[in-house]
Amino acid sequence: MRFTAQEEYGLRCLLQIAREPGEFMTITEIAKREGLTSAYVAKLMRVLRKADLVKSIRGQKGGFRLAARPELVSVGDVLASLGGRLYTKDFCGRYTGTEQICTHSLECSIRSLWMTLDHSVQRALSGITLKHMLSGALIESWAHAASAQVALDRSETPPPAA
Repeated sequence: MRFTAQEEYGLRCLLQIAREPGEFMTITEIAKREGLTSAYVAKLMRVLRKADLVKSIRGQKGGFRLAARPELVSVGDVLASLGGRLYTKDFCGRYTGTEQICTHSLECSIRSLWMTLDHSVQRALSGITLKHMLSGALIESWAHAASAQVALDRSETPPPAA
């Protein structure tokens, strides 16, 4: 699994904005702090604005700020807006080989692998917020999310047959 440059830089830009709660940051300020071009930051901000993760205002005192408090913005939502999910419904349609539809459309063990991975990654990322990342509490939130996942998995697993 790989993260795209857009996901990496978009998350970093959003964290810069989150460090200045309630303040508007300009594209130039964000670009300078992250060592990126203003044009690239502008592109990222458009994506984040369309996803309702940031609000923008024009003018002398304008710029971008978070649309919600950092504790309400999950990393999962940020990454999904910047690059999508690992597994989407159109996934199988893109990998049909030379056929019109995938030869494994009815019985596919690979599809269940991708769906399981996507679900696990999304669940983990949804438990991590910008506030966790800013406060250094990422490890604690990850451990909490992981232990909650283990407990949930145990409750969803049927008991072994006798």
